[in-house]
Amino acid sequence: MARRPAKAGGSIARGGGVALGEAVFRSLCEALQAGSYRAGDRLREEEVAQRLKVSRTPVREALGRLAARGFVEPAGGRGLIVRNLDISEVLELYAMREIMEGAAARLAAEHASATEIEALRDIEQAFVEVSKTDAAEMAKEMARLNRAFHEAICRAARNRYLDNASRELQDWIALLGPTTFTVTGRSSTSHGEHQKIIEAIAARNGDKAEQLARAHIREALRCRLKLLQKQ
Repeated sequence: MARRPAKAGGSIARGGGVALGEAVFRSLCEALQAGSYRAGDRLREEEVAQRLKVSRTPVREALGRLAARGFVEPAGGRGLIVRNLDISEVLELYAMREIMEGAAARLAAEHASATEIEALRDIEQAFVEVSKTDAAEMAKEMARLNRAFHEAICRAARNRYLDNASRELQDWIALLGPTTFTVTGRSSTSHGEHQKIIEAIAARNGDKAEQLARAHIREALRCRLKLLQKQ
């Protein structure tokens, strides 16, 4: 049975000097990250254009860019579908993520300001508060805060190329589906790992920060493989 089309947000913001095709592309990437589109979901020009309240031309341009990056693929003449990564791609993705997150943590230990370190602690405190709730959206909110945590470390690393590469990697991770915070116990272990990374950064210990960040991603991969085994 064909999957129902996912629903992204409403009309996109126009202005700020951003070309419409670029704005549509960003909107679709954000929808991927938010889980509005999942692997196997179908994307049709007309439906996306209606949803975002734009013409089909910028949508066609944006979908072409997504296809060029490998996020979507042809669906037998009926539009495009969001790709489903195979196990080898998942392993390659996490191998690269481990390298990049380790490098970001090391550089953050060298460059992060006191304010940025406190911001990391604030994000982590928010993560803890979410873990105490029984809300149905708890895992999704944890995933959002987790992205904010890693993005903050990347910004503190003061390396625009690493930051750009990390953002693209997050788009790929969005294709994997359910967050690893749906795995029993992952939220508590992740919190402990985050705390140790923050303290290593605050101590200006780049070696330790990198080691902890890499171990953190290896544990995330272990949880990801658990989820994939259940699919």
